[in-house]
Amino acid sequence: MATIPTTTTAWETTIDHLSLHPFGALAGTAGLDAGISAAASPMLGTHMGATIDWAVTSALGAPLPGSGRTRETWELLATAAAADVSAARILEPHLDALSILDQARGEQIAVDLAAVGADDESSWGVYAAEGTRLEARETTEGWVLSGTKSWCSLAGHLSHALVTAWTGPETRRLFAVSLRRPEVTAHRGPWVSRGLAQIVSAGVDFADAPAVPVGDDGWYLTRPGFAWGGMGVAAVWWGAAMPLVRAVVQRAEAEGADQLAATFAGSADAAFWAVRSVLAEAADAVDAGVTGRDLKITAERVRSFAATQVEQIVGIADRALGPGPLTSDEKHARRVSDLRIYLRQHHGERDLARLGKLLAT
Repeated sequence: MATIPTTTTAWETTIDHLSLHPFGALAGTAGLDAGISAAASPMLGTHMGATIDWAVTSALGAPLPGSGRTRETWELLATAAAADVSAARILEPHLDALSILDQARGEQIAVDLAAVGADDESSWGVYAAEGTRLEARETTEGWVLSGTKSWCSLAGHLSHALVTAWTGPETRRLFAVSLRRPEVTAHRGPWVSRGLAQIVSAGVDFADAPAVPVGDDGWYLTRPGFAWGGMGVAAVWWGAAMPLVRAVVQRAEAEGADQLAATFAGSADAAFWAVRSVLAEAADAVDAGVTGRDLKITAERVRSFAATQVEQIVGIADRALGPGPLTSDEKHARRVSDLRIYLRQHHGERDLARLGKLLAT
C-alpha cells in the first residue's frame, strides 16, 4: 500500500490511503494498517499505561475544535481509531477535556486546576452520564463531591476527570477532580464486554472528594463545545471503519472475486465517503461559528448519520468477508467488537427523537 505526503489530509483521500496527522506519536506517513509509531505500538491489553501516555503526548499541541482547524482535530481522532479503536477511545475524552478547559479560559472562567493537582501531564476523562446521582456542595474549604457516578471509563487508570454533579434539585455543574485521592474509589466492574474490553466503564464512589467548579450551573451543557465533542466521537466511528472498508475492497480485488464482492465494496465505499463528507461540512460549520439551535441540529444529524452508516459498513464487512476474519484474525475481530460497543454511545431512535424535537421547535 502506497504512502502519501503528510500535507494531504484524510478528507482528501480515498479509502486506499490515510494521512497521519503530525502530532506526537502519529507523526510520519503510513497506510491504514499503521497509525501509531513504534514507540507507542504496544497498545491496549498489557500496555494500558503506555497507551494513556501516548494519548497525553499526542494531544499536546493538537488543534482544538472551534479553533479554525476542526478538520485536523477530527482527522487526528479518525487516524487513531484507524490504528486502534481502544486507543482512540482513550484519546477522544482526553482531547474533549482539554477543549472544555480551553473554552472556559476563553470565556474568562477561572478554574484552579492546581487545587486538584492537574498539569500538562494529567490524563483526563469526562464523566457526564446521569445513571446515579452525584451531589456537589460548597463548604468553607471549597466544593466537595459525594455519591456515585456511573459509566466512568478508565477511572482506575486516569489521573483526573471532569465530572457533572448536582448542585440543586434541578441544576448541574461541571467539576474538575483528582481520581487519585483516597476519597475517590473506582469500581472494577461489572464489565464483561468483549468489545473495548480494557476500557472498563464502571461506577466511581466519591466521599466528600475535593473538586473545583468549571463554569456555573448549566454551562457545560449550553456551551457550543458540547456539540463539538459529540461530533468528535462520530469522527472516531468513521476512522474505526476505515480498515473494514479497505478489507472489503481488497476482497473485491482478489483473483476470482465475483460481482457480489464488487457490490459489497461499492456499498462500503459509498457509506464511508458519505460520512466523510458530512464530517467535513460539519467541521467547517464549527469553524464558521455556527451556534445555538443550528449547531445542536447539526450535531444530532452528524451523529445519527455517522452511526447509521458505520453500522452499515460493519454489516457489509460481515457479509463480504464471512466468518473467517471474525474467528481467526484477532485484530479484525477486536476492531469489530470494539466498534460495535463504541457505537452504542449513540442511542438510536432516542437520539433521533431528540433531533425531531429540535426540528419541531
